[in-house]
Amino acid sequence: MVDSTSSAVSGAAAAPDVAHEGFNRVTRALAELGHPHAPRWLEVPARTCQEAAEALGLATGQIAKSVIFRRRADEAAVLVIASGDKRVDEHKVAALVGPIGRADAAFVKARTGYAIGGVSPVAHATPPVTLIDRELFRFDEVWAAAGHPNGVFRVAPADLERLTGAPVADVVQG
Repeated sequence: MVDSTSSAVSGAAAAPDVAHEGFNRVTRALAELGHPHAPRWLEVPARTCQEAAEALGLATGQIAKSVIFRRRADEAAVLVIASGDKRVDEHKVAALVGPIGRADAAFVKARTGYAIGGVSPVAHATPPVTLIDRELFRFDEVWAAAGHPNGVFRVAPADLERLTGAPVADVVQG
């Protein structure tokens, strides 16, 4: 597991020099929720699971990616948190939450408050319908985005379930 001495990770809990609202919002939310691991600021942006895994020295599956869909019935955001090495199965998601469609960058930003590449599982502008894929539980700890492409935080999958209040489901292919 990565610790604060990793060359790609700086300042265990310190906010970056430049104020980043999303990162700061996630930092506050995690503290309020009693999460033991403050977000970390990566020296390089990690907009993809592969970039995050490389920056942290982890397997891609240990990155908890946040995928946003648009629920057709009410335009609600649907957040699926899945392992970075798995592909979300839209049919499985729709079977649980109703018909969904792709969400563009403007929809993601408006509903979550985050830009694509930094969508955190917590502290959304508007609470989404959230599902956690069971494949995350293959790992003792995973890393998730913390409101900005340079921000990440570590979390046990069971704690992610507690932090989000989301059900665990089978929503990936294969």
